[in-house]
Amino acid sequence: MTDPLMYQEDHFVVLEPNQPEQFLTAAELLEKLKDVLSQRQQNLPPELQKFNSIEAQAKYLIDTSCDLDLEPGQFLQWYAVRLEK
Repeated sequence: MTDPLMYQEDHFVVLEPNQPEQFLTAAELLEKLKDVLSQRQQNLPPELQKFNSIEAQAKYLIDTSCDLDLEPGQFLQWYAVRLEK
């Protein structure tokens, strides 16, 4: 039987061009994605256009993706990580 800890997504590493990697909580990643998406409502990928709220768009991305292309050469990537204490 698999350990449920394997499927927890409490922390993420976030990668952006020319930036150091960031470790964010799930709530912090949600806020970061909401901020990015709020600036891009006129240029959303088709799969995000069906959502009525920016929060729903951000949650969908966290649940189904690990990256967002912003423009040529610009992207945002995130990966779930387990931090040891």
